Amino acid sequence: MKKLTVLAAGLLLLVPALAFSDSFSFRGGYFWPGASSNVLSNPNSLWAIEFSQMSFKMNDYDNFTWGGGYEHFLTPNVSLCFAVDYYHGHEAGFYLDWVGNSLDEGEFAFPYDLYEGYDVIHSFSVSNTPLQFSLKLLPLGRRAKIAPFIGGGGTWSFWNVHMYGEMVNFSDPWVYTDPVLGDIDIYPVEIVDGYESGMSWGWHAFAGFQIPIGFRTTIEVEGR
Repeated sequence: MKKLTVLAAGLLLLVPALAFSDSFSFRGGYFWPGASSNVLSNPNSLWAIEFSQMSFKMNDYDNFTWGGGYEHFLTPNVSLCFAVDYYHGHEAGFYLDWVGNSLDEGEFAFPYDLYEGYDVIHSFSVSNTPLQFSLKLLPLGRRAKIAPFIGGGGTWSFWNVHMYGEMVNFSDPWVYTDPVLGDIDIYPVEIVDGYESGMSWGWHAFAGFQIPIGFRTTIEVEGR
């Protein structure tokens, strides 16, 4: 998950101007996670490994976001922006190619195409809190009836992932001798309650338009 990227669209901001040159925003949006799920090109990515093995899909992690921001106008056409948003996605799923069975030695995952068994299930949660520093350009100024804008800058993302439930331990292979099929590779099923967090640096770009409502309030629609 260290290379998780997020694409936001349809972001709605309510911006009350608390001073002539500054404003604060309250933001609501919808995020689509955009990290690669190709495990062949990203063999060490937990994100890619989960989507290659489990039943949940990428769009299961589409979700709403909330946040706020501060904007300081250098000129009527240029501003510096700081924003923070919060995203969380959570889904439970089962292994696609493995089923669980009980042996005297414990619980093990058997190949789904050869054996029947119970679903091996765990949940996978992802959270991301990006701090975004931007330069924003409004060619028509902030007081136009419809004010388009573009911008971009750097993002410092604080992320975490959490797995809870049953996990197949592929690092500890066992051999099961089937009376008909012969030797079959099986793997222990273990209980997992794992958590990891970190910080990643990236960038962002955005475009949209503002519609002023009176002197102190603006509705803003943005794709980021």
